[in-house]
Amino acid sequence: MRFHIIAGILIASIFLAGSTSIWANQESRLKTWSFDSDAINAAPSGFEFKRTGKGSPGRWIVLAEKDAPSSPNVLAQVDTDNTDNRFPIAVANEPSLSDLRLSARCKPVSGRVDQACGLVFRYQDENNYYVTRANALEGNVRLYYVKDGRRHQIASWDGKVTKGIWHEIRIEARGDHLEIYWDGKKIIDAHDTTFRDAGKIGVWTKADSVTYFDDLSLEPLGP
Repeated sequence: MRFHIIAGILIASIFLAGSTSIWANQESRLKTWSFDSDAINAAPSGFEFKRTGKGSPGRWIVLAEKDAPSSPNVLAQVDTDNTDNRFPIAVANEPSLSDLRLSARCKPVSGRVDQACGLVFRYQDENNYYVTRANALEGNVRLYYVKDGRRHQIASWDGKVTKGIWHEIRIEARGDHLEIYWDGKKIIDAHDTTFRDAGKIGVWTKADSVTYFDDLSLEPLGP
């Protein structure tokens, strides 16, 4: 009897140790960019800066912002070139993933042509990627694929996108299944097969949008 009790304790201990290790490994897979250790008024480390379309390439800098979701810094796109077909992108150098959960907090600050904030995923280059974006002037969130530099709309949702306040935008991608969440609510459930391979992730704006981003978070889905 005593042997069975001791054996049971040992098995339980091994199981708990294994469970702790599994959870630790899962949590270590989550990567978040808060920009709080980056220099103010400079580009953040670990990113490259691209542009789809025409016009200036955009200016991405880290700013101190008093209402930053994770104080004190945010990433801002501050170039106000109003070229309509201009899409500045800040792309993380790594990792490269296909199935993922990607989210960010974003605040549309200003813009006469657009007030947009977006997430880029499965990014191959500046002319080939997926993007989901919210627009405070239009009051909608849309999902696109960009192929050979041209945008193609997959799905759209009309709703409240407010200038000057922080929102959360999130994408979950598994194979051809793409789900978009806005402020915690699922608003788009779509399928598309344009890009299946792993790609980089990043944040995106349009035209003269001045937009702030914080807490860019990435989690792989699947093995």
